[in-house]
Formats: sequence, structure tokens, C-alpha cells
Amino acid sequence: MTDANLAGLSHAPAPKPFWPSQPYEILNWLVLETSNQRFIDNLFVELCQRLNAAGVAVARASLNFFVQHPQWRGARMLWSKGSLEAEFTTYAYGMEDSEEFRNSPIYAIQSGAEEIRYRLDIPPTGPEYSIYAELRAEGLTEYCAWPLNHTFDKRHVVTFSSDRPGGFTDAEIDMLRSLVPAIALVSEIRLKNRMARTLLETYVGPHASQAILDGATRRGSGATVGAAILICDLRDFTHISDLWPRDDVIELLNGYFDAMSEPIEKFGGEILKFMGDGLLAIFPLSNPNACANLISAIEEAQVHLEALNEANMKRGHEPLGYGIGVHVGDVMYGNIGSKSRLDFTVIGPAVNIASRLESLTKEIKRSVLMSETFVDMAGNIRDFESIGAHTLRGLEVPINVYALPAT
Repeated sequence: MTDANLAGLSHAPAPKPFWPSQPYEILNWLVLETSNQRFIDNLFVELCQRLNAAGVAVARASLNFFVQHPQWRGARMLWSKGSLEAEFTTYAYGMEDSEEFRNSPIYAIQSGAEEIRYRLDIPPTGPEYSIYAELRAEGLTEYCAWPLNHTFDKRHVVTFSSDRPGGFTDAEIDMLRSLVPAIALVSEIRLKNRMARTLLETYVGPHASQAILDGATRRGSGATVGAAILICDLRDFTHISDLWPRDDVIELLNGYFDAMSEPIEKFGGEILKFMGDGLLAIFPLSNPNACANLISAIEEAQVHLEALNEANMKRGHEPLGYGIGVHVGDVMYGNIGSKSRLDFTVIGPAVNIASRLESLTKEIKRSVLMSETFVDMAGNIRDFESIGAHTLRGLEVPINVYALPAT
């Protein structure tokens, strides 16, 4: 789609020409010499820099992707002339229905337009997309956009803008247009790699996902690591799930897991799995502040859970109870399971003790219980309260147990 106001300014200065061989050099680089570049944003920045070096007056460029991500619907990578990095922006679900998005050239490309080319330095003769005024205010003189067609009819968008008086030359537009299929090819490969990493991070956590991508995919592969271990469980969930409507139960669980998970991740912990109404997280001891961070995460989660309970009680629901068991020790961290179904998790006696401590919270009516081993390693970061020696299921020798004050 080409806008009617493409009529050129005959008095515009002649642009710096690029050599006839340069389009092919850039295309060859893009297709043949970028296999070691893992990230599409870095590759896109170098592409724009190479275009500038070839004399193409690109002052602003963007890649606009629509993806299946747990938290966001789309993302934009924006490069501006002189920048060494691309600016990364994400867009929440629902943005595709907003008036701002529907009044944009990105929406027009998404809706089937094959090309948009618009001169910004010519006074508009009719309605125009709202972004054009912003681009014009930045001193840009022409805007163009093309679809990036990925497999399974997935359609994304690449844009280029010029700041040269008179905009792009026709030869430059031809050059940019010829690069679009190659940009689509290299961006799809890297986008799939990024989404694979994102999905792994979402389901198994950042450290486990990195280990899997680095090759820890065989059953039994893994390592022994030292970690502070946190196991949390929701109280009376069976009773709640029997009485509450299904959607309310799901909303409750999501709110509960948000309250617990965000502080854990904020303070450097890794959630390895959700187990029904419980979760398992570790704080690797490679971080010297692991134990202190674990306690900070629990204290912040308690504040969030208190706010969640207040909201639930206003809706007529009972407050949620929970139990947390904490221990520290060596764990086997790796792939466990059957030949065809693996789970990347941690196992070992230290995990078992954390689990038994969580179960003990039910008996002695304390929300957070910790082993003496953990308290000794944590040091004097808090005034932990001793509640005596207790025999845990599966252990022959009682262990000294501690609680957070007023929990």
C-alpha cells in the first residue's frame, strides 16, 4: 500500500549514493554471516548500522512482533541513529483491541497491507495515523513498513524511517524491500529461539532452562549444588476447592502463587515447580546472601498474603492459611523421570527435611519453620525463635526447629 502523498520534493538535496554492490553485501552478511548472533535485537542494530554505512539514510527502525508469551502479547525493538542497542518494549494482552493500535500502520500491515510508504515532510492532505505526528516531531521525513511473514501465517512488521530531506530514494526503498524476506528469515529463527527460552523459563525457571539449553537433557544429567530450600503449601485447599466455584479457585491459586512467587524471584530464588497448591523453590548458595534473601522473600510474601486475605475476606471468603518449611543442604539438581517424560527438579535428604518441616507447621500452628542448620548458616539476620527439638517423619534423630517471630 503506497500513500498518495509520495510526490517528491524536486528541490531536495541529492542523497549520498551507495555502491551497486552494497545491497548484495548486506544481504550476504544477513543470510550467510550471522549464524553466531543469537539475539535478534543485536543483529537488527548491526543491520541498521550497515545500512547507514552504505549511505542509506535510516534514522529509525523497528521490529514489531506478536507472540504467545505468558505475560505479553507483543514486543517492539526500536533502533535510533547513533544507538548501540535497541530499545525493547512489551505490550500487554488487549493492546490489539486498543484505539491507539487500530489507528497505526502496524495494524494496517497486520490487516493485510503489503507496504506502507509515507512522506512526513509533506503537509498531510487528509487523515493520517497518529504516530506520523510523533515521527514528524522527531525530524523524520519518511516512513515505510513491510510485513515479516513467518511460518504458519504469522505476520510481524519491520519499519524504517529517514531523516534526510526528501526522504528515501526509490533505489533505497528497493534495497530495503529486497532485504525484507531475509529479515523475516533470520528474525523467525531467533524469535523461535527466544520463545523456546521464554517458555522454558516460564515452566522450569531461568537456571534450569539455561541448563537444559546448554545440553542437560538426558535422564540423570545434572549436578549436586548447595541451596537453601523453601517449600510452601496452602492450608485447607481441598475444602476450598470443594466449596468454591472453579473459576474462583483458579483465581485464588493464581493470587496466592503471585504473592509467593514475586518475592522469591525478586530476591534471587528459583521456583522449580508448583505442586497443586504448593511450590518448591531454591536459593543457590553460590550467592553468599542466599539465606538472608530467602528470609526477605518470605517476609515480603507474608505482606502480600495479608493483603490478599483482606481482599478475600471482603468478598466473603475465609483467610488463607499456609505453611513454609526451610532447610539448607546439598541437593541433586537435574533430570529425573521416565524415558519419555522428564522433570528438571531437585531431590535429596535436604529437600525431604524441608518438606517435613512444612508438614510440621500444621501440628504446631506456626506458619514458617526452619531447621537449625539453616538458622546457623543464616547467622544473626533475625531473632529466630527456638521451639525445641522435634522428630520428623523418616528421621531417627530429632532436630532443633526454629520459627520466625509472630508467625
